[in-house]
Amino acid sequence: MLDHCSISHKGGVVLWSRSFTPEASHLASSPSSPVNSLIREALIEGRAAEEKYEKDGYAVKWTFFNDLELIFVVAYQRILQLTYVDDLLAALKALFIKLFEPFLTSFVASLHAIKNGRLASAAARDAPKSWNFAKAFEGWDGIFDRLLKGFEDKAAQERKSRFRTVAAAPPSYSPPSDDLSTDPSESSIAVQDEQDISRNFQALKSRLRGRGGRRGGRGMMRVESGSGRDSLPASDSESVSKKTKGKAQRKWGESAPSETEMASLDFSTDKPDSSKNGHLSHDLQSLVDKASLGSRTRDGLYEVKDWDFDSKHDAITRTLNNEDAKPSGSLGALGSLFSRLTGSKALTEQDLKPVLEGMKQHLMKKNVAMEIADKVCEGVGESLVGKKVGGFQTTSNAVRTALSSSLTRILTPKTSTDLLLSIRTKLSSPLPSAQQRIPYSITFVGVNGVGKSTNLSKVCFWLIQNGLRVLIAACDTFRSGAVEQLRVHVRNLSMLGVNGATNSKGRVELYEKGYGKDAAGIAKEAIAYAKDNDFDVVLIDTAGRMQDNEPLMRALAKLVAINTPDKIIFVGEALVGNEAVDQLTKFDRALRDFSSASGSGKGRGIDGMLVTKWDTVDDKVGAALSMTYVTGQPIIFVGCGQTYTDLRQLRVANVVQAILSD
Repeated sequence: MLDHCSISHKGGVVLWSRSFTPEASHLASSPSSPVNSLIREALIEGRAAEEKYEKDGYAVKWTFFNDLELIFVVAYQRILQLTYVDDLLAALKALFIKLFEPFLTSFVASLHAIKNGRLASAAARDAPKSWNFAKAFEGWDGIFDRLLKGFEDKAAQERKSRFRTVAAAPPSYSPPSDDLSTDPSESSIAVQDEQDISRNFQALKSRLRGRGGRRGGRGMMRVESGSGRDSLPASDSESVSKKTKGKAQRKWGESAPSETEMASLDFSTDKPDSSKNGHLSHDLQSLVDKASLGSRTRDGLYEVKDWDFDSKHDAITRTLNNEDAKPSGSLGALGSLFSRLTGSKALTEQDLKPVLEGMKQHLMKKNVAMEIADKVCEGVGESLVGKKVGGFQTTSNAVRTALSSSLTRILTPKTSTDLLLSIRTKLSSPLPSAQQRIPYSITFVGVNGVGKSTNLSKVCFWLIQNGLRVLIAACDTFRSGAVEQLRVHVRNLSMLGVNGATNSKGRVELYEKGYGKDAAGIAKEAIAYAKDNDFDVVLIDTAGRMQDNEPLMRALAKLVAINTPDKIIFVGEALVGNEAVDQLTKFDRALRDFSSASGSGKGRGIDGMLVTKWDTVDDKVGAALSMTYVTGQPIIFVGCGQTYTDLRQLRVANVVQAILSD
């Protein structure tokens, strides 16, 4: 049974709708309705290629008629398995267009005229009268009811026929046979008499008793077994030799190292003689790349540089705008394919199929996950089917605009990426006199070896340059050397000055409790310590873990539920392809599910991404598209080097340009 069905224009005008339950009727008029959520979270963001959209227990399916810019939507309870929905949508679209195409054509033309300001004043006054949808679609309710009833009856008959087929299936048995060869024969194994059974039972008891507390006892006899492999020691000397035999202790040198020797091997702290003649032994030039330094705004804020993709040509634009160009690669064939489409012709799926396949191959070469490339191309195809083209140039513009618009919608963040603004807003918010200010906390999560600790230190450098005091919480209590690595970063960051100062001591500290401790407890203690000592930001480093490891994901969700960080940043590599989808999907889902189960309130998911090793992929920046498509969250920073200044911001236009480049 359906809950809601509607037909609307892409501009937001609802032409017809029907709700089948009072609850669905009430929900349809609210902003949180499944249809409004579909438009807001799927269609506007370029996720129209999804097979089904789910929201608050509802499943929503839809289809387009691009020539008249119409959207047909059906919503039903997710728990129901309605197999006829796709066929209903196709029939609904075909029948509605067939019956009301003249009115719809004039309606869409009037909308475009009003939008472009070309409609005369008299016509503008008469336009609302001609948009009397109740009169224009008179009789459609009855037609729709008959159409829906036909599909429901057909589905019910199919269910009954399947049930009858299963119920009428005869039981499988073999009739009795007169053939003597089918009579059961006696087992070929000889039947053991009582004495054999008793003898084997006593042997088993003796063997089990010998394996217990009397192993190696004096006078114990060997027990013969069927295989002869299980036996007991015949003497005490044999037992003693087996007990004393073991791995010999390895000795490093002639004696154990002293405390002085151990201290000399610890390079994570400064030595008393680390400076000579007032000059630090550390090479500060290697920690900061002056060419990668950001800039100061008029307000004195430090901003990291933008990642810039230098390309003189856009492959798709160059290929599509040059009809006589020689095809090159997967995208070079687009021009020759579209050059055969001439005259006023509406594009069909067959026309677009080879072009979309070439587009998909190009996106995959740019390191876009195959699943995401499929959905992007399907979305572009659905926006072009039914479009009328008047020549090669028009087609070229339509294809390029559709692809560029789709990529831009996906990559445009729904929330602000200004992390510094969020921090300052929280720190400057008024508090009661008795309440103490809570620092802004950021948790870094991700799989093993992607560079969480390194890029955490880059973010810390950026925060220090903006005059904030930072506490780093060492919550990776599993990996050997994780605490020492952060200690080295804190030491280096303390030596780097801010605005000409010689050092940054006092602006950054490390909070650590060693190894083997509860990460959630350490994070909680670190936030309390930062609160008592007037730190502005707490950066929480966590251990790397694979997305399929449920115990470790539960532990991470526990840390999130207990400490409720202001931001959860997923750190991922730019080198991954299809793996990016799997990592982000499972991280986000596990955090939401487990944090809601272990804590109170709604579960927390990923709030943003930091993509590392960005300098290794050149223009193959498809991981950014895959990650943003999966979560809908923005990429806040990208890491592109080994120094503390190698942090960049992404601009949507630059990423789109890199993806479209040949």
